Amino acid sequence: MNTVIATYRVKSGTESEFEALLKKHHPTLLSLGLATAEPATVYRGQDEPGQAVYYEIFTWKDAAAPGVAHDTPEVMAIWEPMGALCEERQGKPGMNFPHVALVSL
Repeated sequence: MNTVIATYRVKSGTESEFEALLKKHHPTLLSLGLATAEPATVYRGQDEPGQAVYYEIFTWKDAAAPGVAHDTPEVMAIWEPMGALCEERQGKPGMNFPHVALVSL
């Protein structure tokens, strides 16, 4: 299960700054050989009025890639400021990364 549905609960007023980082996220993972070439899909919603939630769906190259990403300065230079722009809300973490697998029905 290498596909991720990343959820980001972004602090109000920081959406533009967050989007600028998110725009660099998948291209950076791709350039480092950590993600597949399939483009990331990004959605924006709200979990309460005026509170943006972003969903980024992308696929890691393999099961080891997330661990490698944590040890890669280029990735951490994006992840750390992204984390600072997110917040816990409604008892849910500011950032969440469930890995999923496609189900053919």
